[in-house]
Amino acid sequence: MLDHLALQCSDLEASGDFYDALLSPLGYRRMVDDARVVGYGDSRPSFWIGPHRFGEGFRESHIAFEARSRAAVDAFVAAAEARDAEVLHQPRVWPEYHPDYYAGFVRDPDGNNVEAVCHAPA
Repeated sequence: MLDHLALQCSDLEASGDFYDALLSPLGYRRMVDDARVVGYGDSRPSFWIGPHRFGEGFRESHIAFEARSRAAVDAFVAAAEARDAEVLHQPRVWPEYHPDYYAGFVRDPDGNNVEAVCHAPA
């Protein structure tokens, strides 16, 4: 279980706009916003983005956001498509994980693999 996660991004404004659009259908919102960091959550921020400051080169990260319904997963991917994001996998059931694992995967502006997943039965 994670308490929070933070990613460095090359363009904080572009990444903020991207995550605003994709996290809204999942019920998460921007809760902290300043020049150094943006935080998202529902009752408290648990996903953070900030400007790239450390290290060299890019290392892809994978982030999976919990969705409350399969429709929310679909809306997450639709929001990514509306922003011309690369869709890695359209929403579908992934029985290799478990029979009710419904997820869609997209790339964020920095190339990270971002997933929305619903574990509820259809």
